[in-house]
Amino acid sequence: MAGNTLNISLIQADIVWEDKAANLAQYERFIEGITEKKEVVVLPEMFSTGFSMNTSALAETMDGPTVQWMKEIAARHRCILTGSLIISEEGKYYNRLLWVQPDGAIGHYDKRHLFAYSDEDKHYSPGTKRLIASVKGFRICLMICYDLRFPVWVRNVANEYDVLLFVANWPQRRSLAWKTLLQARAIENMCYTIGLNRVGEDAKGLQYSGDSSVFGPLGEQLWQQSGTPVVHTVTLQKDYVTQTWEQFPFLNDADKFVILD
Repeated sequence: MAGNTLNISLIQADIVWEDKAANLAQYERFIEGITEKKEVVVLPEMFSTGFSMNTSALAETMDGPTVQWMKEIAARHRCILTGSLIISEEGKYYNRLLWVQPDGAIGHYDKRHLFAYSDEDKHYSPGTKRLIASVKGFRICLMICYDLRFPVWVRNVANEYDVLLFVANWPQRRSLAWKTLLQARAIENMCYTIGLNRVGEDAKGLQYSGDSSVFGPLGEQLWQQSGTPVVHTVTLQKDYVTQTWEQFPFLNDADKFVILD
């Protein structure tokens, strides 16, 4: 039944390095071309700039033009728009994922695990709280890229969420880890697990193969696309998650823990 499904449209793009206008224009074209019912539209990590450490030049406030663009697109298409960008707030910089609703309401998640291998920790401040958003009865846990490697942070404690969503700029040379860990997170958390990555090459010469993926709550691969820009809409079934938990109540046996900062 309609109320038991959710369309999530994934935009796997070749991000133009540090060119906000070009990137927003291409996303607008992609979104206009979605023929399925638009409910949640997902953009990659740092979708407007690429994975840049040039915070002072590229950061915006929550009243900035890219956030305003997201609000306008969400309102125009009557959908939720989500993805991460560089945000400046109270003298700090964040790799911040925004969850923008068509009524203008915004939730946000600041990336917890900063990628020290690329000096992200030297330019950005880490987040301290998860964000689990709700839409049409689905609860969606929102994460960013490197968070994928840290299963304790993303653990589905007490069946808190139905969908685990990662947006990323994950290089091709570590694509095996990307695909394997997405599947592992689906199996251990018994939920739909979605990873949206970019394609192309950035200014540092890093290649990105995409490999955007959707896995079911038993770890089965439902979709994956490598190498080229693509827009794909997946329709999730809430009953499938619920029935999986009833048939295999493995989450009930999980260890109890508390995360300490």
